[in-house]
Amino acid sequence: MQSVAPETTPFPTYDPAAQYEVKTFDVEYRRDGDTTWLARIYQPQGPGPFPGMMDIHGGAWTMSDRTANAPMASALAASGLVVAALDFRQAPQHPYPASIADTNYGTRWFKAHAREYNADPRHVGGLGGSSGGHMVMLSAMRPRDPRYAAISLPEAPDVDASLAYVIACWPILDPFHRYFFAQETGRPQLMERTEGYFLTQDAMREGNPQMILDRGEDVDLPPALLIQGTADNNLTLAMSLRFVASYRLQGGEAELVQFPDMPHGFGNQPGPEAARAVEVMKAFVARQTQRLASGHR
Repeated sequence: MQSVAPETTPFPTYDPAAQYEVKTFDVEYRRDGDTTWLARIYQPQGPGPFPGMMDIHGGAWTMSDRTANAPMASALAASGLVVAALDFRQAPQHPYPASIADTNYGTRWFKAHAREYNADPRHVGGLGGSSGGHMVMLSAMRPRDPRYAAISLPEAPDVDASLAYVIACWPILDPFHRYFFAQETGRPQLMERTEGYFLTQDAMREGNPQMILDRGEDVDLPPALLIQGTADNNLTLAMSLRFVASYRLQGGEAELVQFPDMPHGFGNQPGPEAARAVEVMKAFVARQTQRLASGHR
C-alpha cells in the first residue's frame, strides 16, 4: 500500500541547529532478476517523523557509488533529515536515460516507504553533486516523463517523483556546453564520459536542464539552491549563473551561493568551507520546510 501520511498529520518540523545521532544502513530498493540496487539510509535517531532527502552521487555518470556524498549526507542527517543515497545504473553500459529512470524510481520508492525510515513522504527534497546534480535536477523538472517513470512501483502506482526542492552542488546543468568546455580545456576523459552517457549530441541537448528552460518546456520548477566554488575547473561559473537566471525567468525560485577559491567537489572534503556549505544547505532546507508547513495549516 502507498505510505502517505493523512492530511491531519502535523507537517514535519526541521531545526537546522538540531543534533541527532545517525544510524546508517543499506537497503535493497530495486531488483531486476538477479541484479539489485542499494540505497544507503542515514536515519537520525529521534521521535520524528523527519523530512526526507534523496542523494544522487556524481562521477561523470560513469563511476562512484552511494557513499560518494557521505560527508554531506551524514552532516545533513545529523540535523534531522532522513537521507536516502542511491546506487543506480551507470554508463557506458547503461546510457541516458537509464540513470534518470533509476533516480525517478528511487524517489518514488523512498516516498512510498518513507514511514519505514521515520520520514514524512510529503517533504522529500533532492541533493546531487556534479553529474548527480544534473540527474536530480532533470528528474525533478520532469518527474512524470514516461521515459523516466518507466519502472513500475506496484505498491505505490500513484506516487510521482516530484521533489520539494533541489540542492545542486557543482552541478553539470548544461552538459552540452560543458562537453565543449572540456574540449577547449583539454579534458578528453570528461568528453569521453559525456559521450559514453549521452551517446549523441542531440541527447546532450535533449536531457539538458538549461536547454529545457531555453526551449520553454512545461516542467516542474521546485525551489533550487546551487553551490559552486569559484576555482572549479570542471565547469564554468557562468553555466550556473545562467541556469539560475533562466530558472527565475521561467518563474522558479533559484539561488547560487559561491565559495571563493574552492574546487569541484569541495563539499565532501574536510574543512571550514565544506562545513559552511552544509550550513547553507540546512538554512535552505529550513526555509523550504517552513514554506511547505505553512501551506498545510
